[in-house]
Amino acid sequence: MMMPKRTKWRKPHLFHPRRVAKRGKTLLHGDYGLVALEGGFITANQIEATRRVLARSFKKVGKVWIRIFPQLAVTSKPEEVRMGGGKGSPETWVAVVDPGKVMFEVGGGVEPSVAKEALKQAQYKLSIRTKIIEADKGGDNS
Repeated sequence: MMMPKRTKWRKPHLFHPRRVAKRGKTLLHGDYGLVALEGGFITANQIEATRRVLARSFKKVGKVWIRIFPQLAVTSKPEEVRMGGGKGSPETWVAVVDPGKVMFEVGGGVEPSVAKEALKQAQYKLSIRTKIIEADKGGDNS
């Protein structure tokens, strides 16, 4: 499971992404990408499931770039525990995703139809609405 090697605090405060992404809104590496249309939390398990779907679709031809990382710990208390007694222990790790953030990129000689189908399958693994974008091929500027 993806998690940070070390954190500043063991039990951070939770916050909800409501703003539009300032950074990470354009494709850097690949030809196609998956962009978040709404803010939310993506768990480490969802990221791994999406990565596996993309890797299985491309066999050994394409390359996948993951642009998000789960660095926020989500705590929970055990079931049937009385109120009080402090905050629960960290259970899962999530990545905070703002609307407009590019989460996954694919490229490296992959056919367009294969890449789009793989990203469509990857959309089912995520808990937020997403869309598939394509890199501009930068024609002449005349």
